[in-house]
Amino acid sequence: MASDVPELEDRARKAIEALARAETGRLLGALLRDVRDFQMAEDCLQEALESALLHWSRNGLPDSRAGWVLQAARRKAIDRFRRARNFDRKAEEYGLLIELDQQALSREEPPEIPDERLRLIFTCCHPALDSKTRVALTLRTLCGLTTREIARAFLDATEAMAQRLVRARHKITKAGIPFAIPEPDHWAERLNSVLSVIYLIFNEGYSATAGPDLLRHDLCLEAIRLGRLMLELAPGDAECEGLLALMLLNHSRAQARIDDHGRMIPLDQQDRSLWSGSEIDEGSRTLERALARGRAGLFQLQAAISALHAEATSHADTDWHQIVLLYEAMHARSDNPVYLLNRAAALSYAHGADQALEALGAVEATLGGYQPFHAARADLLRRTGQFEAARQSYRRAIELSGNESERQFLASRMAAMEQST
Repeated sequence: MASDVPELEDRARKAIEALARAETGRLLGALLRDVRDFQMAEDCLQEALESALLHWSRNGLPDSRAGWVLQAARRKAIDRFRRARNFDRKAEEYGLLIELDQQALSREEPPEIPDERLRLIFTCCHPALDSKTRVALTLRTLCGLTTREIARAFLDATEAMAQRLVRARHKITKAGIPFAIPEPDHWAERLNSVLSVIYLIFNEGYSATAGPDLLRHDLCLEAIRLGRLMLELAPGDAECEGLLALMLLNHSRAQARIDDHGRMIPLDQQDRSLWSGSEIDEGSRTLERALARGRAGLFQLQAAISALHAEATSHADTDWHQIVLLYEAMHARSDNPVYLLNRAAALSYAHGADQALEALGAVEATLGGYQPFHAARADLLRRTGQFEAARQSYRRAIELSGNESERQFLASRMAAMEQST
């Protein structure tokens, strides 16, 4: 029996890691609705996951893992309320948790988990928080990204991002920010942040920051679901339509982005017959409706780029000149150096890798710690025959990547270059 303990513990640990990756947002949203205290909800959820490791290692995995964790987290909250000095002020939340716990006991099954993720997004995107904090906090709470992964996405130091997140949680609690979807007349001050968060959720699923797999379909599909819900809540909003179109058009290529062994396949080598025609059609129609409203925004411009890829019969036949112009239009609206990085990649196919390398120099100081910059630079140096410099950039890109599939792709590209020289 003793020999089974390490195996049970390993199974429990893997199950908890998978649960935290897939269900953090749903669990936290449900718990926050009940306890109405952001920091307490996060703390209780973390304690429940730690308890799960202990119990599941001894007794095996429960049938409803997410329900087990939610029930355990609610009980952690009950204990905290009982010990709290301000118990009288928390009596309503305490009574609700007791009632939910008793209902769960009477059913003899873990509780159902209500889907409160959209309310969680709106809470994190309250105007009392600055724009950057809104996005970072939602990525942490809804997607379960680590602080290091979020810092990397924002090109920040991990410690600085950790402090930002702590301050944000305290501010939400202290200011009494409601856990609610606001009335439509209060949407304008939060809508752009909410849409940005949904798109970042999609991006994390489409190209995972860390882990063995390039794709996380659960996050992609969740982001698309949230995008559809946003459009139901704000019908006729051009940027809501643009975001949904962008995600559908990008996701249409998902099945062609990896081979049977999970290895990354670049755009120019993808089998376009694997692209989803239904998603391309829906994305294109949605984009056309958005653009017809005459209020083109960043999501619509990005969707237009994805539509040009979808319409092209091959990589060579893509309208790269138009894509360059669209990235320039995006950068004119938002001074984001990543748009210039993407413009340089498109420029390499429109006017050659030499011009693209020259354009890349304009963002080197800003994006020196950004992995995609070094991956793009390595490819351009390889294409211009600067193999030693390309080798150095490949190594730097591999060093900065936290995704195993991405690292393998870059290593294979470097190995192929070295074999050919």
